[in-house]
Amino acid sequence: MLFNSFEFVLFLAVVLALYRALPHRGQNTMLLVASYLFYGAWDWRFLILFAITTVTDYACSLQIAATTSARRRKAFVALSVTVNMGILGFFKYANFFSDSLASLFGALGIPFHPLSMAIILPVGISFYTFQSMSYTLDVYRGRLQPCRNLFDYALYVSFFPQLVAGPIERATHLLPQVTQPRTVTVPYVAEGLRLILWGYFKKVFVADNMALIVEPIFAASGDFTAAQVWVGALAFAFQIYGDFSGYSDIARGTARLMGFDIMRNFDLPYFSRSPQEFWRRWHISLSTWLRDYLYIALGGNRKGRLRTYVNLMATMVLGGLWHGAAWTFVIWGTYHGLLLALHRAWSEWRTRGGREPRPAPGVMVQALQMAAMFLVTLYSWLIFRCESLSQLIAMTRGLVRFSADAAWVSGLGKIAVYGAVLVAMQLAQLRWRDPDLTRRWPAPVQAAFYLMLFYLTMVFGVFDSRSFIYFQF
Repeated sequence: MLFNSFEFVLFLAVVLALYRALPHRGQNTMLLVASYLFYGAWDWRFLILFAITTVTDYACSLQIAATTSARRRKAFVALSVTVNMGILGFFKYANFFSDSLASLFGALGIPFHPLSMAIILPVGISFYTFQSMSYTLDVYRGRLQPCRNLFDYALYVSFFPQLVAGPIERATHLLPQVTQPRTVTVPYVAEGLRLILWGYFKKVFVADNMALIVEPIFAASGDFTAAQVWVGALAFAFQIYGDFSGYSDIARGTARLMGFDIMRNFDLPYFSRSPQEFWRRWHISLSTWLRDYLYIALGGNRKGRLRTYVNLMATMVLGGLWHGAAWTFVIWGTYHGLLLALHRAWSEWRTRGGREPRPAPGVMVQALQMAAMFLVTLYSWLIFRCESLSQLIAMTRGLVRFSADAAWVSGLGKIAVYGAVLVAMQLAQLRWRDPDLTRRWPAPVQAAFYLMLFYLTMVFGVFDSRSFIYFQF
């Protein structure tokens, strides 16, 4: 069930009507049933894996809290991680590693015929696996007391607004909102509706129109021109941001209508001035998850400079692989790991030997830093979007194959038209350092702005129930 479908609008209307009529415990029961219906709408068989993940982590957390034996505690957290990563690894990576081994043996002239399996990737499996597993890890680390009510815990894992594409919520933030009664106020409803409309605008008007530019370029073969590559990369940068942040806004807004507070997953990422800042602003729930449960678990920066860089690279490579079972995602993670490592080395060099800290750069220098970081990010999106290594090589070569091409002008014109409102709004948010800037506007200005968004979305949006990009992860 897609957010940008009539079925979801009807589903949400029924859920909200029932929600307002029920007490707290009834709300939780109804939301749990609704969330399972929402997820089962893709394929009811996915619910079996979903239930296994939920019950395993619920039971393991109770056993971890019930014993003081370090050995038993480690055994149960290991069981949780093994089950979660075993399910994720099999359904997402079994064919990838099997095919990679076949290619490797084939290159060496060794016959190898692996068993081919028709595996269907459960939608959103990477998101709910990480969310559920982080709960067990937090209980093991003593950051959280285990939830005693299985149905409350199941709702925390399955809460439908953020189930299939995040944000990856922490139990310390979302679970108390499940267990305690919630209040829905007029400001909550107003905020929820604003977020939902802004999210639909970013998805249906910006992202899906950009997709019409992106898809023909990446579906082409042969030699690419610089105009094709740059237009494709730039349009995809708008597409993936509008698509994913649009989903996150709809999720946050939908949850707000029921009194829940879902974390902000994006914070103007394309205005970052360094790789480190980009990952503080892009897909915040994943980057903080990787930091807290992988980078720090590997030793972080506590075991010397060399180990710090190894941990950083390992975290980003695995983060790339989290996005998909393809070598392009491994390269994408490696690319970002190298950027982070180089930036860290540069920062260490600048502060070594008691050098005086430099004053904050001026506006022009900051703008140049943002532009440079955006160009670096554009190439990362090229890696991310390419469907094969051969296409990535061809498009990389095309970056410098300049020729007279009308696609450059027409492509940039379309990008400017579909991205203008988004860019203008985010420049204003950056200027006033307020992500909820519209709340400060007079009521008539707010009304005019949101009516404009509604008009552009309904008249010029793409309504073909195009799936969200991150559903495949």
